[in-house]
Amino acid sequence: MSEVTITRAVRMPDQFRIERFLSNPKLGPRLLFFSGGTALNDVARCLKRYTHNSIHLVTPFDSGGSSQGLRLAFNMPAIGDLRSRLMALADETVLGQPDVFRLFTHRFSKAAEYESLNADLEAMIAGIHPLVGVIEQPMRTLIQNQLGTFQDACPADFNLRGASVGNLILAGGYLNQNQQLEPIIFLVAKLVGVLGTVKAVSDDNLHLAAELEDGEVVIGQHLLTGKEHAPLASPIRDIFLNHSLAAREPAISVFPDRNSALVQSADLICYSPGSLYTSLIASLLPRGVGRAIASRTVPKVYVPSLGEDPETNGMSIADNVGRLLFYLRKDAGSDCPVEQLLNVVIADRSTPDSDVAAIEKLGITVLRLDLISSKTAPYYDPVPLCEALVSLT
Repeated sequence: MSEVTITRAVRMPDQFRIERFLSNPKLGPRLLFFSGGTALNDVARCLKRYTHNSIHLVTPFDSGGSSQGLRLAFNMPAIGDLRSRLMALADETVLGQPDVFRLFTHRFSKAAEYESLNADLEAMIAGIHPLVGVIEQPMRTLIQNQLGTFQDACPADFNLRGASVGNLILAGGYLNQNQQLEPIIFLVAKLVGVLGTVKAVSDDNLHLAAELEDGEVVIGQHLLTGKEHAPLASPIRDIFLNHSLAAREPAISVFPDRNSALVQSADLICYSPGSLYTSLIASLLPRGVGRAIASRTVPKVYVPSLGEDPETNGMSIADNVGRLLFYLRKDAGSDCPVEQLLNVVIADRSTPDSDVAAIEKLGITVLRLDLISSKTAPYYDPVPLCEALVSLT
């Protein structure tokens, strides 16, 4: 078999490609995103208009927010970001499963008494809760089974206040499937009619840890983001995977073969906006990610996060690009050419000239586009960003 590399000029945005994909998103491009957190969810929701074939490899290493209680209770990977991405890609039209979608996006009250919350959960398991009773069979029974498994295994002191029902269903499915994420993610994707592919970037039950410039080691994603706790007092020198939250125990995670196959099938690879270390770089830490990316001759695009990122402590976009390449080369090899790892940075017009010059000096193209609207400022407007991405395929 011979391989030919073809280059083409691209007009940004490419209206011909945009209109073609809008008219038939079922045949849309396979855009693959490395990400975590919720920063990409609005983009993912908009992307459904252009393609039903996007691929999302999401980090399961979070230790805060909606995932924290479940991780502590069941010693399991984080599922909150996976659930939110599945919901962002769910078919919300009449052709989808709006009743299932409503249940998965429902949260228990933060103010209700324990007895009331437990009664709600019991009613869901019995199939008589209004949100469950309207769901058609056999989906209703499948959901009842997962919630029943969750309840049976749930510690007596588990706090249901503010809990996402979707997370509880995923947790029950994880326990039902011999502590495997992949089968329950597949099932939920079918239940809500996900218009794309969502996978955990790793199957491993690990945590994030960071060594700071002052020598301190901080363990746990929730302590690194500067959102649930005070921002770090010292910049991050290195981030790595750890076995537990209790002590420094560096771990190795392996990129699953199924995810390597998805990388090989992608028409474009995107390093998504979000917290630099705990969302983006965290998804690149499993062994094999850098090599899989380097082996593909498709556009590789970085979309920097907008707004304040407490993790970067004043770093520029050019600095972020440098850190991104550093972690990709940890796996792909220190001598891996830049063009095999990153080709394009898509940035807003407001990006400083100094950043553009520093990035282009590496041989990376910077596309400065109008990506912020008055409605979305200071964040990306999903429409021009989606159109920029599909134009590059």
